[in-house]
Amino acid sequence: MTVGTDAHGEPLTDAELRSLHRWWQAANYLSAGQIYLMDNPLLREPLRPEHIKPRLLGHWGTTPGLTFVYAHLNRAIMRRKLEMMYVTGPGHGGPGMVAASWLEGTYGEVYPDVGQDLAGLRRLFTQFSFPGGIPSHAAPETPGSINEGGELGYSLAHAYGAAFDNPQLTVACVIGDGEAETGPLATAWHSTRFLDPVRDGAVLPILHLNGFKIASPTVLARIPEEELRSLLRGYGHEPWFVSGRDPVAMHHGFARALDACLDDIAAIQVRARGRGATERPRWPMIVLRTPKGWTGPAELHGKPVEGSWRSHQVPLPAPREDPEQLRQLEAWLRSYDPATLFEPDGAPVPDIRELHPRGARRMSASPHADGGLLLRALRLPDFRDYGVRVERAGGAKASATGVLGEFLRDVLRENRNEGIFRMFSPDENNSNRLGAVLEATGRAWMAEADADDDAALVPDGRLMEMLSEHTCQGWLEGYLLTGRHGLFSCYEAFVHIVDSMFNQHAKWLKVSRELPWRRPVASLNYLLTSHVWQQDHNGFSHQDPGFIDHVMNKKAEIVRVYLPPDANTLLSVVDHCLRSRNYVNVVVAGKQPEDQYLDIEAAETHCTRGIGIWDWASNDQEGDVDAVLGCAGDVPTKEVLAAVSLLRRSLPELRLRVVNVVDLMRLQDERQHPHGLSDVEFDALFTTDRPVIFAYHGYPWLIHRLTYRRTNHENIHVRGYNEEGTTTTPFDMRVLNGIDRFHLAIDVIDRVPRLGPTAAYARQEFQDALLRHRRHVTTHGEDLPEVRDWSWPSWTRTS
Repeated sequence: MTVGTDAHGEPLTDAELRSLHRWWQAANYLSAGQIYLMDNPLLREPLRPEHIKPRLLGHWGTTPGLTFVYAHLNRAIMRRKLEMMYVTGPGHGGPGMVAASWLEGTYGEVYPDVGQDLAGLRRLFTQFSFPGGIPSHAAPETPGSINEGGELGYSLAHAYGAAFDNPQLTVACVIGDGEAETGPLATAWHSTRFLDPVRDGAVLPILHLNGFKIASPTVLARIPEEELRSLLRGYGHEPWFVSGRDPVAMHHGFARALDACLDDIAAIQVRARGRGATERPRWPMIVLRTPKGWTGPAELHGKPVEGSWRSHQVPLPAPREDPEQLRQLEAWLRSYDPATLFEPDGAPVPDIRELHPRGARRMSASPHADGGLLLRALRLPDFRDYGVRVERAGGAKASATGVLGEFLRDVLRENRNEGIFRMFSPDENNSNRLGAVLEATGRAWMAEADADDDAALVPDGRLMEMLSEHTCQGWLEGYLLTGRHGLFSCYEAFVHIVDSMFNQHAKWLKVSRELPWRRPVASLNYLLTSHVWQQDHNGFSHQDPGFIDHVMNKKAEIVRVYLPPDANTLLSVVDHCLRSRNYVNVVVAGKQPEDQYLDIEAAETHCTRGIGIWDWASNDQEGDVDAVLGCAGDVPTKEVLAAVSLLRRSLPELRLRVVNVVDLMRLQDERQHPHGLSDVEFDALFTTDRPVIFAYHGYPWLIHRLTYRRTNHENIHVRGYNEEGTTTTPFDMRVLNGIDRFHLAIDVIDRVPRLGPTAAYARQEFQDALLRHRRHVTTHGEDLPEVRDWSWPSWTRTS
């Protein structure tokens, strides 16, 4: 065993050592029992094949390290009266987390049928990785957990998100050495440059090196200690190293290191809070090196198990079929001496049952890990006060996100002292026209600052910017799951970087909604801008609206997608999203100055409906409709309106209806989504037999997927992004993908049979306009003036 600096603090007494070790033995026994046993939970009789589960699923290798750390953290909490959370990166150590919460009594409180008795113990074992039971990893079902263990890489960012604005909280975060190889974890180390020791809590990273992933060695376990020390110091930490195999020496060594780290954290906070120290501190951390599968079987069929990759999952894979493995399993389980750890009725013996904090200080019962318990509503200014004045459709121009920035600025001001709202963005806040928020806050920053920086870089900034979508999302998830609110703004094309993180959060919310003891948390709100249809400084690489398709794969009760067509509808939508709970809200809006269509009152009404006929753009009020033009998204809306103006000028007898969609889920059947329209409502808008030409912001097949059950689906023709793009003008992008006004107008002509040859002149006019556009844009490098300067003409108004 080595400790990286001089050990200090009181060593463990004999009584403390005995208690810690016995608690650890009990937790390890419970963990192994969850993987293997479905009967005979206390080995009151010889172990037989029928006592063992027919399918052995779970991960043993990382679990003993997690329970070891948990035992020591409990000692520290009790001694120091700490408020502490436990975040586990090696999520497949789920049996250890479940075992700890059962020993603390929390598990039986939330699941009364899994109490501290023999029946509860049997249920605890049987349910693990079993049909009708619980997953093999830390999950929403696990009390005390905010970190979904099904995918690695997010623990450290989650831990920092939990610590932001929680000055009394210490978050212990165990990072697996396999997890440490992931991109999200690698960027999350930089979070030390954003943690304010005055307003925020502390994060204590514990890098657990057990040497192996599923089969191959881990990188950080195979580099020299000094190299690893330099790496971690470069990230802003002072690492303490504890390594070994002997339990007694390891208990003493880890206790010394933990006490030293907690002393250092307390000193850092005293200097910052009491003495006004402003320098960025070097935060302590622990590197814990243990054998993989510690305390498990030493070998199997002459090959090493403990300390090798073979202990990663199930170290004895076939004890029901192999008598030798059955013998080894029984010897392994009995090595923990369960008769001395549990009462005859199945409860832990008193000295183990009492070796944990009380009430909410138990890490498995921390209210921060069930953030809805702490959630307070945001103070929101009236979004109507920020509305753009619109006297007629198309009569005003504004940047939708620029207007939203003024609203968000005042959301930050209203909640500044509450410490419950932050904004997150990968270096794109200003680019996305949200710069007004910097009037209310600086950027969070604990590194060096220059006089020429474009805005204040301050320790307590409410805007979190780091060029890592992974870290921004991880911070936000940790912040939300511990009872706060936030908004993540991102370039539309690059939000795909967090596809997997979105997956895990959506799954977390889905399961949490089914657990009565988990309280609703604030929704995860994405604002996607700098979108596909205008990339002035960029090109094809920045053109991808497919995140919406990805989101739509999740359960209907979790996801919402909004496509507000102008600034006032964006204000209404974001106000709604910030008030919502337990959703993932995706809002897509452009940042460029565009025409404004609805005054603030009409915008609120339209957003409340989520879909509706724009009567001022339609002319079918007094006659049967010839065609419906649907639109979803700001640019598609503009092109539909422009197409309508062209058609009504050239073919005034044509009866057209414009239907705008803000809430994409309204297109679905009411049986598929709670926001969905009934068939009667859908048919009233889109008819049962007339052509529907639909201009959509994203990939066109999604609209077909949402409407495939509708009566008139065969007549729905969707235009959207078709993976055609380059660095070009805004209108040329629309032409390349066939979503422009001229293609839309031609499509209407071709699909209204009664027009016949009379429409040939108009059709040719629109085709000629496309040829004229091509010549102009390739000659002058800008769009046709008639396109660039177009706005909804006043002569088309019907009222």
